[in-house]
Order: sequence, then structure tokens, then C-alpha cells
Amino acid sequence: MKKINILLILISFFTFIDTVKAQELNCTVEVNTSQIQGSDKSIFTKLQTAVFEFVNNRKWTNNVFDNSERIECTMLININEQVSVGNYKATIQIQSRRPVFSSSYNSTMMNHIDKEFNFTFNEFDPLTYSETTYINNLTSVVSYYVYIILALDYDSFSLEGGTPHLEKALGIVNNAQASPNLGWKAFEDDKNRYWLVNDLLRQNYSPYRKALYQYHRLGFDVMTKDVAKGRAQVLLALKEMEKIYDITPNAFILTIFFNAKKDEIINLFMEGTTTEKNEVTTLLIKVNPANSNDYRKIIKGK
Repeated sequence: MKKINILLILISFFTFIDTVKAQELNCTVEVNTSQIQGSDKSIFTKLQTAVFEFVNNRKWTNNVFDNSERIECTMLININEQVSVGNYKATIQIQSRRPVFSSSYNSTMMNHIDKEFNFTFNEFDPLTYSETTYINNLTSVVSYYVYIILALDYDSFSLEGGTPHLEKALGIVNNAQASPNLGWKAFEDDKNRYWLVNDLLRQNYSPYRKALYQYHRLGFDVMTKDVAKGRAQVLLALKEMEKIYDITPNAFILTIFFNAKKDEIINLFMEGTTTEKNEVTTLLIKVNPANSNDYRKIIKGK
């Protein structure tokens, strides 16, 4: 009898280990309720736990990840208003990071605030997701950004490797077209969830995804061995981004990229050659003029 019990324990243990290895994300979830009045905020603790478990315990791909390979990310849900019992107006900030090969440095892949995040959540609501049906806005928005995080990460390791995950995100957008919630439709805004995934999949915007691979795999990943070679590849990647600007100067995906990469690019090229500094500063001021003053620091050196 004892042998059977030990065997069952071992089976359960290794099943647990396999489950942990299967998960793709290591996501920190935080719910901020500072703008909400009232002393009993236990519902938001339950919301935070529910979203955490939904993101981290679900298997999102067919690939197996070791624990050390899980993608580091953060979702910050900021509750702005309780419209009625169980109904909330909020924003969600999504950040994700990618390790640089043979270093302790993590490169920010995404740092985006979605301001159109209204949802319903009650204490005993299960968080469920379907690839074929829109169930509710909470799980649809969270699942959408999970697939965007996965897509950007995969694109950084192999050329257009994130396509299957972008197609999943596009499916969520398509399923949500009848939803009354904002953020899902083309006509509502030119910088929302609809446009982000559609632009990432547009063929004439393919230089963007090429740049993600070149920037990370050919650029940052070689810098522990050859900084100059890696920096040169990053400059080439930024020239790919310039191609997107030449097609659509206000492309949403450019905003997404530079919100994540601006400081990293500045720090990298402040150590570059004079020629690199001048070239990259001119390019950056062109393609991301909102941050022109920051980019001038590359030449000034501070």
C-alpha cells in the first residue's frame, strides 16, 4: 500500500513539473484601486488572483518552455471607476521583456497602456476563453495581449516566428466585432487593438517584423561578444523601421516600438562612433519626432 502511495505521489509530482514547464508566461498582475472609494476592496484581490491564474496557468501554445524560459511580463489594471456592481472602467498597461543572450540584461519588448478597458467581473465568475466565441471583455482583452506578447517575443528570435500568435490575436478581434466595448473596431480609432494586430500582419509593413528579428537576434544577442557588430545591426533594424515611417508616418506600430525602445536605443548609441551617432540621431528624429529632444542626447552625450 505504501509503495502505491509513493508511486501516486511521484506521478503527481512529475505531472506538476510538466505542467509548470508547459507554461509560457511568468506574468505579474497588479490591480490598482486607488481611485475607487470604499473600504471593502476584496473583490479586486479576487480579480487580481483570477487574472494571474488565467494568464500564468493556461497553456497558450504547443511549445514547451522550461521555467527559466518563461516570458517575463506585467499587466497593471488600473480601476478608474465602478460604474455599477461588477462593472468597471479601467486601463491596462502591458509590459514584456526579453533576455539578451549570455547576459543579465532584459530588453523591453512592449510598454503600452490600453485606455479602453471596460469589463465585468463578479466574485465567483470563472475566467474562460474560447478561440471561436467572444465570451466577455475581460478575458478577451487579456488573451489578446497574451498573444501579442508571445508574437513579439517569437518574432525577436526567428523571422516572423510570431505569426501563429498574431493570427490568434486577430481571431479575438474578429470575434469581438459585435461587442459594445471599445477598442475592437477599425472605425473607432487608428491606435487600438484592431489596428495593432492588423498592422503587424500587413504585408507592406513586413520590414517592421524583420527589424524586430534584426534588432534582437542579430543585434543585442551578439553584443556580449562584439558590441560594435551588434550596434551596427541595430542601426540597420532602425532603417527598416524608417521604411514603415515612409509608408505611414503615424503608424501605430512605430509608437509601440519606440515606447518600449527609446531609452535603450539612446543608451546604446551614446557609446557609438561619431558617424553612428549622427546617422542614428537624424533617423530617430525623423521617425519618432515626439522624442526628438531625447534623441539629441546621443550626440550631446548626456
